[in-house]
Amino acid sequence: MNSISPKFPLHFDGAIGDYAPNFTPEAMIKQNFKNLMLTSKGERVMDTNFGVGLRGYFFEPMIQRTYSDISTEVKKQVKKYMPFVRIKEINFSGAPGGEDNLLAITITYIIAPLGSVQTLEVQSTAQNYL
Repeated sequence: MNSISPKFPLHFDGAIGDYAPNFTPEAMIKQNFKNLMLTSKGERVMDTNFGVGLRGYFFEPMIQRTYSDISTEVKKQVKKYMPFVRIKEINFSGAPGGEDNLLAITITYIIAPLGSVQTLEVQSTAQNYL
């Protein structure tokens, strides 16, 4: 089976080739979507507007306003950089206002050309970035 792209984070995979690959369009798109979510504005060379910048929200209060801001930014970024993806639902979970300041997002999306419904889960705490 032919691979489509390298899987991130890169790690040596001598059985298949130099690096472990993504074999399906769905896996590659999910990886690219996660990259879009975690990249901060200004981090990508030659396109400083790329990225949702989730890390920037870790120190915000986990309240409805923050969730709304994140949802708006996700939809805006997907529309611009992944126009073949349709956001179906964005859910937040964790401990809103809690001590650990957990930011957990589950995004259900449709890959329009494939008619494939997928889910992306991204979670972390601000502790990971101190």
